[in-house]
Amino acid sequence: MAKKKRFRTIKNTSPTPKPVVKPNYAPASLKIKAFIVDSFIILMPIMYIAFYLVMDGRDGFAQQKLAGWISILVPLIIIQTLFFYRSQQTPGYKAYNLILTDSHTNEKPSLGIIIFRNCTAILSFFSIFGWLLMFFRKDRKTLHDLLAGTVTIYDNNHQ
Repeated sequence: MAKKKRFRTIKNTSPTPKPVVKPNYAPASLKIKAFIVDSFIILMPIMYIAFYLVMDGRDGFAQQKLAGWISILVPLIIIQTLFFYRSQQTPGYKAYNLILTDSHTNEKPSLGIIIFRNCTAILSFFSIFGWLLMFFRKDRKTLHDLLAGTVTIYDNNHQ
C-alpha cells in the first residue's frame, strides 16, 4: 500500500510555475488601420441605410439627430459584437491579423464582455481621451479595453 502524503509535506512543496507568455500587443498603427477598414466596410453601409432609407435623407436626419444616431450606433454595436463573438475579428482586424482576447485568460472573451466593450468604445470615441490612451500605454489598450478587460494582440499565424 502506498504511503499517504501528509498535509504539511504537500503544503511546503512549491508548485511548478507556469511559463508566462507575454502577448504580442497590437501596435497603434495597425489598430488605426483596422478601424478605418471597419469604418468603410461596416459603418458606411449602416450610415447609408440610416440616412436614406430610415431617415428619408439628410434633412430628416438633421431634424431628428438623436434618432438618427441611435439608428446608426445600435446596428454598429450589434454587427461588431457578432463579428467579435464569432471569430474574435472584424474585417479590419482580419486584414491586419489582429485578435481580440480576454486580457486575463488570453482566450476568447465572453459575449457580455464583447457587448460591454463595444458600448464603451462608442462612449470613449465621443470623449477622444479613450482612444488617445493607447498612445501612452505599453500594452496599447484603449479605455474600452481597460474597462472590459480585453486586449488586441497581433498574431501573424491566425487565419
